[in-house]
Amino acid sequence: MDDTIRAPGGAIVTSVLFACTYNAIRSPMAEALMKYFHGHRIYVDSVGVREGEPDPFMVAVMDEIGIDMTRHRCKTFDFLEDTSFDLVISLSPEAQHRAVEMTRTMACDVEFWNTLDPSMIDGNRDARMMVYRQVRDILSASIKKRFPIIGGPTV
Repeated sequence: MDDTIRAPGGAIVTSVLFACTYNAIRSPMAEALMKYFHGHRIYVDSVGVREGEPDPFMVAVMDEIGIDMTRHRCKTFDFLEDTSFDLVISLSPEAQHRAVEMTRTMACDVEFWNTLDPSMIDGNRDARMMVYRQVRDILSASIKKRFPIIGGPTV
């Protein structure tokens, strides 16, 4: 059975970068979910356009599905250790702009998955947690659809 991850055109995808505005919620969730589903079959990283701070709601909703995010540290494009990716998936308009700029100096595909920033939603803790869960679950479904899971976890 071929467990190679491929782009829509058939090219093999060996590395994916998820990007959002602060690397505090959406892109670290996506990175962790991708690693959870695909392990070491693919190199995955995440960044933000601007410096952010770890988000406790993000940590809490990922913990609910057994993914520990307590050691996540936000980083920007400027702090990437590796800048050679097959695919950059941007999760915010600002990150999309930066991802497209990357294609000037790097041969990579860019996809835009416009994803709600749950930190923009007001309300009590329960209401906010519900929105964070929705974002987590949307990212999970998008990753499973884009990168089908062959065996392994089904969160």
